[in-house]
Amino acid sequence: MRVTVSDRAVASPCINICDIDATGLCTGCARTLDEIARWPDESAAWRASVLAALPARRASGIR
Repeated sequence: MRVTVSDRAVASPCINICDIDATGLCTGCARTLDEIARWPDESAAWRASVLAALPARRASGIR
């Protein structure tokens, strides 16, 4: 997949608190290792869908 400048417009939610908990999610950004690894190569639409899922993960206590 080719990443374009417009794809890079969706910023990473990383807050530099990188620790994967027992549920497999980062305690800082609530992404999975797979999501973190794929982030640089994915489209803006994919990134937006990940970002949209994060508030529910945090609200439900899934970390």
